[in-house]
Amino acid sequence: MATIRELRTRIKSVKSTQQVTKAMKMVAAAKLRRAQERAIAARPYSYKLKEILASVARRIDVSAYPALSSRKDLKRVLVVIVSADRGLCGAFNSNIIKLGRETIETEYSAYSQAGNAKVMTVGRRSSDFFAKLTYPIVEAFPNVFNKLDFSSAKAIAEKAASLYMSGEVDKVVFVFNEFKSVLAPTLRVETFLPITPPATKPTDAAGDYIFEPAPDEIINQLVPLYLANQVWRIMLESNAAEQAARMTAMESASDNAKEIIRTLSISYNRARQAAITKEIIEIVSGANALQTEE
Repeated sequence: MATIRELRTRIKSVKSTQQVTKAMKMVAAAKLRRAQERAIAARPYSYKLKEILASVARRIDVSAYPALSSRKDLKRVLVVIVSADRGLCGAFNSNIIKLGRETIETEYSAYSQAGNAKVMTVGRRSSDFFAKLTYPIVEAFPNVFNKLDFSSAKAIAEKAASLYMSGEVDKVVFVFNEFKSVLAPTLRVETFLPITPPATKPTDAAGDYIFEPAPDEIINQLVPLYLANQVWRIMLESNAAEQAARMTAMESASDNAKEIIRTLSISYNRARQAAITKEIIEIVSGANALQTEE
């Protein structure tokens, strides 16, 4: 059984940990609010950009544009896994890494067995994990969430697009956490390339718009912008989901610390009461012994 001093030390240690987890929860909550606002604000532009791309794509021959046309003979795939840079966010990183491995080993198992399932990592946790495995890593982008900006998304999009355009890969998919709510982030596997524009509305007839410059020229400028914007949206969604997971994890850790303190306090009080009772018994026994001798 632990001594009174050991119990007192453990209670003090757990209280210190609880203060840290409470502070981290407050920081994560503040970051979550900003991250959530940015993620939600980016969605309308991203969706509208995809609609515009679909509208322009209807006016051109998409087979002349590799980014817009699917390849019949798929031999190589690139899986981009987006994790966090830091831990202490519950199962956020482990879940996304697990889904990334499952995607490679199940959906693209034939490519993986032939050594044609390539990996690109975004975030330090996924970069560190997959560096220890045998998957061919074409590029790693660690620590991009420490300073989240559009230039990082553009660099990631350009690297993935260059691999696809050069024929080194025939398909690019992103594995990431999409922010839905604080308690329920959604794991997503989303095709990045080739681009599959959504079906346009029936009212979107060819005569509804006058294009200047021509649709062919517009599409050449629109595709890189669209790809960079999609990566930016994914990074914002992942960042918001990470902060939500960290806030939830720190809240759970604080609650667990509270329960541990309660349990240790009961044990401490019992041990202290037992020690006091023992001392009283020893004093009374000593007094009785003295009286007997007299």
